[in-house]
Amino acid sequence: MGAVVAAALFWSSSYAVTKKVLDDVGPLSIGAIRFTLAAGILAIMVRARRKPAARPDARQRRMMYLSGLLGITAYFVLENIGVELSTASDASLIVATYPLMTMLLELVAFRTRMPLLRVAGVLLATVGAFLVVRNGAEVGGDDRWFGDVLLLLGGLVWAGYNVLGKYAGRGQDAVNLTYYQTVAGAAGFLLASLLEVGDWRVPDASASALLAYLAVACSVGGFLLYNYGLRRMTSSVAVNILNLVPVFGVLGAVVINGETIRLAQVFGGVIIIAGVALGLVERRTALEGAGVVEPTPVGERA
Repeated sequence: MGAVVAAALFWSSSYAVTKKVLDDVGPLSIGAIRFTLAAGILAIMVRARRKPAARPDARQRRMMYLSGLLGITAYFVLENIGVELSTASDASLIVATYPLMTMLLELVAFRTRMPLLRVAGVLLATVGAFLVVRNGAEVGGDDRWFGDVLLLLGGLVWAGYNVLGKYAGRGQDAVNLTYYQTVAGAAGFLLASLLEVGDWRVPDASASALLAYLAVACSVGGFLLYNYGLRRMTSSVAVNILNLVPVFGVLGAVVINGETIRLAQVFGGVIIIAGVALGLVERRTALEGAGVVEPTPVGERA
């Protein structure tokens, strides 16, 4: 669980940082630069290992590549364009709908039973997201509303990534899985960025530093931690923990971008926290009822 929470902390800053970089770099070019850098870092990590992991077979590699195209190229195209049209604070809060989408997809794909408290937590988070989208339509007009809709569509893509990632990552560790996914995602973004070739220019020092942060912290660090945690819990529980992203993301939007937060957004954030709490209480209760003790992370053992 700690790994997914840490990933949420990294990803919470990505919306505000991306919004800042959009002043100098197009949304598709941001993705191309960010994930190409990340793929290079991961390639070094994979090849520098003393004990290389087993190479996945051709079928598993195809699944990894497909999950990378979904969770990186498709998702971040929708996210970056959505953030450009909307606001970083809206983007941070709309991710609260993602657990509902993942839960429904799990229900269809795996016929997974969803405990009542988890369903209640996800629905609470969805109510909070509705308040955010409605606020965006009232304040920002058609462009902001359309940006919010693109961010919601990104949730469907992210749900597909989570479900497919559970299959694709079998027998592979987090580094290997993240590497193959990032290579595919970067390739997809490089092709997509050709649509912005007429607007290409060298980013200034500030934008370059922020792009490096997105690559190292949010892409490499965030995806490694998330993939590690995802292998040890159900997709819907992992994505429910990501509802912490909106809370910290809104704070980042205020501090980094100087955005103003309205009462509807604050209220939505409070509802989101309640939804996360319910999801975590349900998970711990289920484990205790089954007599299962969660393993203590290595760094926290006495």
